[in-house]
Amino acid sequence: MNRWRLITLAGVVLVIAVGYVRWSLSDHGHSQAQRRPVAVPVLSETARAGAQAFALHCAGCHGPDAGGTAAGPPLVDPIYRSAHHADASFLLAVRRGVPAHHWRFGDMPSVPAVNADDLASIIRYVREVQKANGIE
Repeated sequence: MNRWRLITLAGVVLVIAVGYVRWSLSDHGHSQAQRRPVAVPVLSETARAGAQAFALHCAGCHGPDAGGTAAGPPLVDPIYRSAHHADASFLLAVRRGVPAHHWRFGDMPSVPAVNADDLASIIRYVREVQKANGIE
């Protein structure tokens, strides 16, 4: 490979790397002013129990309808669709916490007070609300 092609390739890699870093540090348009209202559907029995557990353990940061707050990202967002964040991702987030990577809200701490049954119902609640808002 000649020297100019190598310099060009290095420049392209640098531009991509800088773009990725800027993207990863951004909030991807999730500023409070840009969030849309969240439609909460008629919930299944499990999801209703999850809504209560969510209100107790999660709403302080993620909002009462999982639409986010200044303290935590919205879970009703395409980034958290099941194809990108499987249910196990939510389970691990609650059990282990999560370092900030999709948001500017800081690290998510673990939530040890959430038991396994509540966690399953919380996940069901989030998934039903996501579906009602066109996120699957």
